[in-house]
Amino acid sequence: MSAILSHPQRNTIRLQLKQNLILREMPVSVWNDLEPLLEIAEYKKGEPLVRQGSTNMEQFFILDGILKRVVSNPQGKEMILRFTAETDMDTSYAAWRMKTPIPYSIAAVTKVRVARLSMPHWVEFLERHIEVKLRFEYEVMRLMSEVMAHTITLHLLDAPGRLARFMRKHQDLVGRIPKKELASYLNLTPETLSRLTRRAA
Repeated sequence: MSAILSHPQRNTIRLQLKQNLILREMPVSVWNDLEPLLEIAEYKKGEPLVRQGSTNMEQFFILDGILKRVVSNPQGKEMILRFTAETDMDTSYAAWRMKTPIPYSIAAVTKVRVARLSMPHWVEFLERHIEVKLRFEYEVMRLMSEVMAHTITLHLLDAPGRLARFMRKHQDLVGRIPKKELASYLNLTPETLSRLTRRAA
């Protein structure tokens, strides 16, 4: 991990962060307050950023690659709740506010680069910049609604309907997510996903 100021690709990283849906409208003075708090970190495919049940909470802004939010039971069965990629973020903010352990893991689907900071530092920053806080909390609520809608979709739509909904709502991710991961997200076998994908082509 390294600070932005000392990173060899700092100019590119700054441009990427300024395209992020939370950070893109921040004035220079607010950006100057945030940048020193951020660390740049890279993760290999499959590597966890945070683990379910942890109390070590962080905020992530995605620069390159795809993350997944996933829950698992004691027997190791997993359910993928969402994917997220460049210009987006993931967070453990709700768990922080509720003073509970993180109820899911966040892991790299592909090789990933993020800007990260601890949740205490992020919350302190938000308290200093209320407009950013309001925008961020709106996105957290939207994210929670997205996860709920996906869970409902698994129960109400058949297999072709689930795939069609994903392709309609996540065009930016089509073709980028490994087949096994996408099949798991849609509660399909990889073979069924392959058949449906061929049929849709």
